[in-house]
Amino acid sequence: MILVIDVGNSRIKAAVFEDNILLEIFIFTKIELEKKIENILKKFQKTTDLVVSSVGDVEKESFLGFNNLVKVNFISHTDLFPFQNKYSTPQTLGIDRMVLASGAVLSFPNQNRLVIDAGTCVTYDFITQDNEYLGGAISPGFRLRYESLNNYTAKLPLLSLENPSDLIGNSTSTSIHSGVVNGLVNEIDGFIADYSARYSNFIIILTGGDTDFLAKRLKNTIFANSNFLLESLNQTFQYKIKND
Repeated sequence: MILVIDVGNSRIKAAVFEDNILLEIFIFTKIELEKKIENILKKFQKTTDLVVSSVGDVEKESFLGFNNLVKVNFISHTDLFPFQNKYSTPQTLGIDRMVLASGAVLSFPNQNRLVIDAGTCVTYDFITQDNEYLGGAISPGFRLRYESLNNYTAKLPLLSLENPSDLIGNSTSTSIHSGVVNGLVNEIDGFIADYSARYSNFIIILTGGDTDFLAKRLKNTIFANSNFLLESLNQTFQYKIKND
């Protein structure tokens, strides 16, 4: 069994896999990390490896304390990935984006892939059918958009994600919801349309915490899987083991 852990900007997601079968998912905060891992390892005592992908500010020592129970592995830029990295600044490319690209290549061979990860930020990652990672885009996610309207204006309130009742907002709150939600939905649809015009034999993979909210609002046909990063992390580690 393998315990994979994705340390994001705002929360931590973990999952236990037996081969490629996902057994259970866990979501927790950075403060809860060590206690949660301890409880997971007690529940799944056949776990042999702990695999970490991190873009957050959790220190490696938080994981290394479990070295006496499992082998601790950190996914890094120096690992072997199933694609050629054509990013002009490869060392600045987030490990989460590299793991997603890896999962896209391994799950969807011989086609162009656009991976959209909708979380704190929305990242777009494009990998060609020849397994070349070209890059993509980064923009603010829902929470950042709501927070920026509140933080950088004098009177706009801080709202939580809510489906707009109409395209035309008839109050400050409904106008904010329309702007934030429809703005991001149209952004994503626009990116997909631009990529589709340039490339054929094309699949769009939507993942991240806002997957379910977005999937039903997008015009385009997509493969939606909120757990794709965790699955990709397991696949990336399996690929590394087989090719070391």
